Amino acid sequence: MSFLNPVTLFFLAAGALATVQDPKVAPRPPMGFNNWARFMCNLNETLFTTTADAMVEKGLLAAGYNNINLDDCWPLKERTAKKELQWDPKIFPHGMPWLADYLHKRGFNFGIYTNAGNMTCGLYPGSQDHEEIDAKTFEKWGVDYLKVDGCHMDLQKNRTYYEEFEYRYKLWHQVMGKLKKPFIFSQSAPAYFSPNFHLDLNNTDWYRTMEYVRENGELARHSDDIKVYGNNPENIFEPGGHWESMMNNYDKEVRLARYQSCGYYNDPDFLIVDWPDLSLDEKKTHFALWSSFSAPLILSAWIPDLMDDDVAYLTNKDIIAVDQDALCEQATLVSQTEAIDVLSKNLANGDRLLTVLNKGNATKTATVPLERLGIDPDVRYKAKDLWTGKTQSVGSSITIKLHKRQTAIYRVSAASGAKKLDVTPTGQIFNTFTMNCLTASSRSRVRFTVCDGSDEQVWRVSSAGRISPLSTDDRYLTADGRDVGLEKLDKDDKGQLWSYGVSGNVATKGGFVLEERTKGEVVVGKRGYALDSQVFALPGGVKLDK
Repeated sequence: MSFLNPVTLFFLAAGALATVQDPKVAPRPPMGFNNWARFMCNLNETLFTTTADAMVEKGLLAAGYNNINLDDCWPLKERTAKKELQWDPKIFPHGMPWLADYLHKRGFNFGIYTNAGNMTCGLYPGSQDHEEIDAKTFEKWGVDYLKVDGCHMDLQKNRTYYEEFEYRYKLWHQVMGKLKKPFIFSQSAPAYFSPNFHLDLNNTDWYRTMEYVRENGELARHSDDIKVYGNNPENIFEPGGHWESMMNNYDKEVRLARYQSCGYYNDPDFLIVDWPDLSLDEKKTHFALWSSFSAPLILSAWIPDLMDDDVAYLTNKDIIAVDQDALCEQATLVSQTEAIDVLSKNLANGDRLLTVLNKGNATKTATVPLERLGIDPDVRYKAKDLWTGKTQSVGSSITIKLHKRQTAIYRVSAASGAKKLDVTPTGQIFNTFTMNCLTASSRSRVRFTVCDGSDEQVWRVSSAGRISPLSTDDRYLTADGRDVGLEKLDKDDKGQLWSYGVSGNVATKGGFVLEERTKGEVVVGKRGYALDSQVFALPGGVKLDK
């Protein structure tokens, strides 16, 4: 459920189409290159022409990396007399139309950056109140992909900070809808309301922003910038914090799977490929996780000097196929312990993805019961290791040895030759603010507790909307008045039927919603709007209630 404010009503009246309703602009997650994390403002024409040529030569274009995007710091500090943006001729001597033509002739899309506020983050001219003229300028230059950042937002017409962002990003969607050919639209609005950025001690405006950006454009950066190579004018590498930055963005991504569908993709930011303080295992983990999410795969690196090992994993056809899968599903959490995260999702050909991350600093062995993937544990399966290409026969579980910060990624399919697995959505149910897991604390009681990877925290969600823990076969999550517990199946009990929506609310037929109270108490209450206590992540594949 959403409540429409005047800004939303204005743009609905204007007739702007939602990209999740018409995903032709980006039917699959974008792939390509952006200079920011690696070079920041150290950009020039040669960087992009050399990068394009290297991406062709190294097979990256052929693998699908077909967007080359400029970030901040490309324009002059002043607009023209006609109020148009203009490129800096010292660093782009041939100009943007020439660069667009150079890239187009080699098979790339041309992307550019602007800012929704009155100045960019690098203090260059922003697009606030110049949206239409800037869109037409970019169209004239041959732009295909537009990133709109959110620095230096000037509040107007008594709008709040949240309302100004909503107005500007919806205005950009409307303006681009009038162009001859729509751009791929990358939005940064959610990052300015994310848990690590926004000063309020709640996620409400973050959730509200995530709801509207999926109807504006093709992708949205939902949290912090990935930590850059070197935040200094000389672009000298500054070690430390890069793995932690990657894990921070991963942590935000797992909370947001409900927003994604073909045409709109949650963006956890760039793949940092040539950072000297990242091991090969850490970089491959980055690639495997982002691919499991069907996230945009945008490289930020000095492409001509990429090592063969890096090119090899970045062009892994099996893993790219997971990222570009026709279902566009984001992998969701099956279970979490202090060190091991297990994720899964459905694939278009009927297979099931299994991704296992070792976040820890020591080698770990993880055993994953296949029942946790929502499939019959009494059937034989095949599991293809997407790193090695080797396939093994597996029974009721699969055991994986992982070095520190290493990730395994498997495609699980039927050994019998059946084309499609019979899958029941299975995995964690957790509060996306507290990150506590719904737990079957006894045969009749439930609590929200710290996630520990136990069967009591892995839940099945039937097509009818019944929710049951993996730890028992005969108990179902049941609302009885305000109380929530586990009861035996009663087909006439509407308190055992639950629905789930993009809002993140888990609702009863009576319209009340699941709620985490103080000290982990589980109740149902009156539905609020994007309240931290009422927003949850469910296993992937659960049908969303519109």
